[in-house]
Amino acid sequence: MKKIKVGYLPFYIKLYDDSNAAWREPVVRYMNKLIKMIEDRGFEVVPADDVCRIKEEFDRAAAKFRDDPEICAVITQHLAYSPSLESTEALRSLSVPIIVFDTTPDLELIKYAESEDRIMDNHGIHGVQDMCNLLKRNRIPYELCVGHVDNSPVLDELCGKIRAAYAAKTFRSARIGMVGGEFEGMGDFRVTEEEYEKKIGAVTVKMTDADAKKYLAALSDAEIDAEIEYDKKRYDVRVKNEANYRDSVRAGLAVRKWMEAEKLDGVTVNFLHVDKAGLPKMPFVECCKVMERGLGYAGEGDNLTAGLVASLIRAFPDTTFCEMFCPDWAENVILLSHMGEMNGRLSEWKPTLCDSEFDYNSCGDTVALGGCFRAGDAVLCNLAPTDDGFSLILSEVDIVRRGSRTGAYSAGIQGWMKPGTELREYLKEYSLAGGTHHSAMVYGADAETLAAFGRMMGFKVIKIGDKE
Repeated sequence: MKKIKVGYLPFYIKLYDDSNAAWREPVVRYMNKLIKMIEDRGFEVVPADDVCRIKEEFDRAAAKFRDDPEICAVITQHLAYSPSLESTEALRSLSVPIIVFDTTPDLELIKYAESEDRIMDNHGIHGVQDMCNLLKRNRIPYELCVGHVDNSPVLDELCGKIRAAYAAKTFRSARIGMVGGEFEGMGDFRVTEEEYEKKIGAVTVKMTDADAKKYLAALSDAEIDAEIEYDKKRYDVRVKNEANYRDSVRAGLAVRKWMEAEKLDGVTVNFLHVDKAGLPKMPFVECCKVMERGLGYAGEGDNLTAGLVASLIRAFPDTTFCEMFCPDWAENVILLSHMGEMNGRLSEWKPTLCDSEFDYNSCGDTVALGGCFRAGDAVLCNLAPTDDGFSLILSEVDIVRRGSRTGAYSAGIQGWMKPGTELREYLKEYSLAGGTHHSAMVYGADAETLAAFGRMMGFKVIKIGDKE
């Protein structure tokens, strides 16, 4: 897997080089230490060619970052005070988010109050203030991470915002497949393809009957056999109808090959019309495997949420499509469920693969996964169209261990979500915010990190159900 790439822009002042060139060395050494800490967390850091002091140097650094299409954000760090007018135009020219890293080498300073020993190494904070004022006045968006790396979570925050920037970059260029068209009458997440591309940047690619025939015809029995063998290693296979199973695998592999050929980042499948799309079965298992491979998925023709999952899962691999299904008012939890779509990597137990009764289209019975979302902290992340754009609705929740290994369907998905507030208040907040009935669930993230993703995308961010 390729590393997420981020630019690193160090700020300094020419006045100090002219006065005493030796002042620069210790702060550059500390900067390199910080870069190494970020790299040790799995990122690729691309620094400016030199410490930047004057406009020409900032402009060259910005050009370097613009010329690298894989850079998802630029981190700024003030090694000392730096006059803001030297850098403002360069920062304005960047096409990726700016993450301001406001930190200094020393944790303690007061014990040096009677001397100037440590002042030169630790006074970058007022340079940050100068720069942020200009960014604010010029409406240049930025994220801010403040603190010392030894006694605060600032490095976690920084790395989280790098991931948020990568998710935003992915969403803006996403290619999302649609199989079976849109679900008639289902309007909450629906946006036109033109609006989707104009406001977010994602494009929708529809599978045609000719596509299905092409990729189905290209499949061999050996490929189907190999996929079944993979399933036996990955899942608890309990299938009895082998003919349905093979047809389901054929349908899934055809979708996979089509996605690969079209270079798709995610897909949505409308179970009502997979027959009209030319597939022999509803490919529930492949929908799960899509997410297991780190791509996006959503059900029922929901290309919007498929794009959301596609963007988040690249940055936060423990992400899945989900849907709130039923409330348990007594236990203050919500059943998460769907017919057979989840990121199987997030199952509490080894997922089962079973026969699945299915009479929603002419394809007939199929096979599907059964699984229960593992317990843990997560963030429910919903992208809701509004009258003038999109709202990103976020809530930190607990996924609690309840229920059985499979859901209420013969093979299905379940999970039990406990919001941070009383259930009736949570559901009230959610629908007052306009939340749709399809969402992404992100383990291993926090609401503020995902809020940064929302701000980077230009969404209105709404946090609900805060934990007490």
